[in-house]
Amino acid sequence: MATASTPPSMPETQDVAPRRSDRSPWNWLLLVPIVVPLLVPIYNSVDPKLGSWPLFYWLQLAFVVLGVATTALVYRMTRRPAAEREAAARAVVRDQER
Repeated sequence: MATASTPPSMPETQDVAPRRSDRSPWNWLLLVPIVVPLLVPIYNSVDPKLGSWPLFYWLQLAFVVLGVATTALVYRMTRRPAAEREAAARAVVRDQER
C-alpha cells in the first residue's frame, strides 16, 4: 500500500537570499588594467616628460589610476540592489541562528 507524502513547505521568498551570479559582462572590463601595462611599445620611450619624469614613470602611475577607476566602476555596476543586500543579510542572520 503506497502512501502519499506531502511535499516540503516552500520557505517564504523574503527569507531566502537571492542567488548571486558573478557572470556580469561588466567583469570583462577588469582585463583592461591588466592588459594595457603589458603593451610595452606604448611606453618604451623617454619623451614626453611630465615635469622631470620620463614617460615610463608617470605612465605607470596613470596605470594605477586606471586600475582603481576600472575596479570602482565594475564594483558600482555589479553590486546588488539594496533590497537584495538586506535579504542576504537577513538570510545570513537566520542561518547563524540555526
